[in-house]
Amino acid sequence: MTEELLDERGLSKLKWRCRRGLLENDLFIERFFQRHEAGLTVRQASALGQLMDLADNDLLDLLLRRREPEPELESADVKRVLEMLRT
Repeated sequence: MTEELLDERGLSKLKWRCRRGLLENDLFIERFFQRHEAGLTVRQASALGQLMDLADNDLLDLLLRRREPEPELESADVKRVLEMLRT
């Protein structure tokens, strides 16, 4: 069973949602979209949205591996997307 890919409108909304105040976060996110936007699934987009709910400094700590996600962000989808952002 294949997962539903994010449509163009959903991708556009997600990119808008991912705009951040810290340049460092924007660099990670820009690289993520360059590598993965063509195959991004609805589930991955939802997980990325959960990460975007974090404060900029908390997100940067996760991206730089200074800390790991809190229990409410420990779903397999969030972990997968976080790893995609980190690499």
